[in-house]
Amino acid sequence: MAMKILFVSLGCDKNRVDAEKMLGLLSGQGWQLTDDELEADVIVINTCCFINEAKEESIRNILEYARCKEEGHCRALICTGCMAQRYAEEIREELPEVDAVVGTTAYDRIAEVIQEALRGERSQVMDDLSRLALPQGERVLTTGGHYAYLKIAEGCDKHCTYCAIPSMRGPYRSVPREILIREAEDLASKGVKELILVAQETTLYGTDLYGRRCLHELIRDLAQIRGIFWIRVLYCYPEEIYEDLIRCMKTEKKFLHYLDLPIQHANDEILRRMGRRTTREDLKRIIRHLRDEIPDIVLRTTLITGFPGESREQFEDVCRFINEMEFNRLGVFPYSQEEGTPAARLPDQIDEETKLSRMDELMELQQEIAFDLENEMIGREMDVMIEGQVAGENAYIARSYGDAPDVDGYVFLNTDETLVTGDFARVRITGASDYDLIGELL
Repeated sequence: MAMKILFVSLGCDKNRVDAEKMLGLLSGQGWQLTDDELEADVIVINTCCFINEAKEESIRNILEYARCKEEGHCRALICTGCMAQRYAEEIREELPEVDAVVGTTAYDRIAEVIQEALRGERSQVMDDLSRLALPQGERVLTTGGHYAYLKIAEGCDKHCTYCAIPSMRGPYRSVPREILIREAEDLASKGVKELILVAQETTLYGTDLYGRRCLHELIRDLAQIRGIFWIRVLYCYPEEIYEDLIRCMKTEKKFLHYLDLPIQHANDEILRRMGRRTTREDLKRIIRHLRDEIPDIVLRTTLITGFPGESREQFEDVCRFINEMEFNRLGVFPYSQEEGTPAARLPDQIDEETKLSRMDELMELQQEIAFDLENEMIGREMDVMIEGQVAGENAYIARSYGDAPDVDGYVFLNTDETLVTGDFARVRITGASDYDLIGELL
């Protein structure tokens, strides 16, 4: 009888890709995947520790699933991902429930690590952070099968002062284009229709391998794959947006008019102390240029409130910028004091209450902007991807080109027709409700 394994993947979509590749390796070796923790012989927690809350969630999950050693069939508990990389020694010393720790560049060795754990060997498997793990084999998709994330690079060279990612994921390494094409072809053969390109920074793709930014060339290659209809790009640093990429978005029909531009702040002094490479005027120029070239582009961004020393006036700079720029989508995070980062050592650390109140203030401001922009969509016709049916109703949930999975809104359709998840439908927008749209089938 095949042994059963349970995977718990926390954190970002890049972590999800690693988990799917590990699942592919293990299922290819005969492991049976399960979602019942009490039936699992092995449990793998793919951890995150980007901010303190993520670290706490990872620890909670480890402790929660450790009980399966007493209450279920679990013989080995494995910790992978960013927290495993960053706190390997602490996990081994303070969490004896964990049988093995696997670093971010060694996850392709998951099968041998599990076998060692089942033999009673407690191991810690780390590789050099400059290594690029390229496991062979098919991925096991966890997104429903009609869309998938394609991780095009690993690591980051930006070294923003608040961020610990380079210490957990290493320097920037692009995945060779031929490997990405093969992976995308395999995904398309499984029914994937939307590819979502991710990395710590997508806009620099190719600079280390090919000596130039060639994300646009990769997108044109991916667009040739039969079965792929939408290509979406996340994590584009504003200063790295380049003209060939803009031209590609204008001319390649499968390249969705949607970009994720994490700006983090809009006050020049805070941007400088964050180690960002843009000024307020740079950001305005880039955003206006994108909108001039692609009038229907949907822009998402993220902001950090409560960075050390952020004054009320500097925070209000951000509010004025958001009011002026009117982003379609926006997420806000309170600053997290990450040990080992330059920002963690800065004076004038801000209390949690202030960080959270400023976050709420920004989200209220964005809510007004988003609702106005949603109402402007009424009357437009567009293609949407069906995500599923509303339980017990003749209604369906869908996404437009302006909606990335899990982070943006939905389009709700009332219809007596039968629609299939992953199919496309042409709709007319008839209303708006909060962050979502309402449409009718054409």
